[in-house]
Amino acid sequence: MELFPEAEQSQLFFEELARSRGYRAVAGIDEAGRGPLAGPVVAAAVILPEVFDLPGLNDSKQISEKKRNLLYPLIHEQALAVGVGVSRAGEIDEINILQATLKGMTRAVGRLSLAPDYLLVDGITPIPIGIEQKTLKKGDSRSLSVAAASVVAKVVRDRIMVAYDRLFPEYGFAGHKGYGSQKHRDAIARYGPCVCHRLTFGGVREHCEDI
Repeated sequence: MELFPEAEQSQLFFEELARSRGYRAVAGIDEAGRGPLAGPVVAAAVILPEVFDLPGLNDSKQISEKKRNLLYPLIHEQALAVGVGVSRAGEIDEINILQATLKGMTRAVGRLSLAPDYLLVDGITPIPIGIEQKTLKKGDSRSLSVAAASVVAKVVRDRIMVAYDRLFPEYGFAGHKGYGSQKHRDAIARYGPCVCHRLTFGGVREHCEDI
């Protein structure tokens, strides 16, 4: 029997309904970085308390970098638990981006200091883990727990890409964060891919002799 009816009243609708059905630790799950040509995919899991104050919290893609960086420490301060899971470029190449994303999400759940009893997962694919869950299309705009996870995942991934930029400044990772901008594609064509690149992705693959 479907836990949730289709009608939604607010961005806390799914969390509140889950609690009304007896679940107490509801974690929102989201990821950042499925589409880029370089860098990891980063997943986050966040369990928010019933009462919190995170003004402006929304899908990380809908708010500015400055706002995400302001929300990031507030989420950590107010959340009951935050977990982050990372799947590196090599793993993405080995098992594909969907499976790497699911592994990252599973790792994020496993790193929560409070064990969740229900998951709200952004997207359409369940996490292969033995916890009751619901997938939500566009979940980062429908659930504040998922939105909080999207902010955490995005900030962590952006910081990783800035660190990569210091190691490989010729690619400009700090600016485009690994996405396929023309500047990034031109750098791959000129220098070839580095260890941060996803060698099986179009835009990189044609510059790899071994693929």
